[in-house]
Amino acid sequence: MPTAAMPVSAYDGGLNDPVRGSQFVFRRVMDAMARPGTVHQVPALTRPPKPLYPVTGAVISTLADADTPIWLDPALAKAGDVRDWIVFHTGAPVTQHQSEAAFAVVASPKTLSALNGFALGSQEYPDRSTTIVLQVETLSDGPVMEFEGPGIDGQIVLRADPLPQHFAAQWRANRKAFPRGVDLILAAPDGVAALPRSARLIVPEA
Repeated sequence: MPTAAMPVSAYDGGLNDPVRGSQFVFRRVMDAMARPGTVHQVPALTRPPKPLYPVTGAVISTLADADTPIWLDPALAKAGDVRDWIVFHTGAPVTQHQSEAAFAVVASPKTLSALNGFALGSQEYPDRSTTIVLQVETLSDGPVMEFEGPGIDGQIVLRADPLPQHFAAQWRANRKAFPRGVDLILAAPDGVAALPRSARLIVPEA
């Protein structure tokens, strides 16, 4: 008789080779940040509880630590096994306050009301801002968005979906706050892309 699949516990599903795995993921994320809008493949290196993607789990396991508070959106906060998995594999404290978060993990982008509710940093310390790890279903089949700015050769098209409501207006406001503002890491089932605050969204002429 076949046995039922056992649920993933907080102690399971981490990076099999934490050193090499985190180095690999870190390079992919840094490449994505350096070249905004480009897509970088990441294999399923972790097995976190649903609804967290393996790619999302790998990214947050690599970037977060005991000194980086994490905020979880309601879809993840109500999943106690997700919270326990993140805490066990990163050592990071979970905060209920967006403005205190070094990282935010968002599994349901359409319910994220405002990017400016997170830490935006200051003019003196712009790095004291939140990096939002936004889970998306696709990086190639969503609505067309064009970006320009540092690290982009001319212009680049990114087709991520889903995104927060009124994303174009929110991102333009985020860009106007530069050097303050949030950065986005977009985590899809098979890869990552990034939108640092320096990326400018090109608005089509009417």
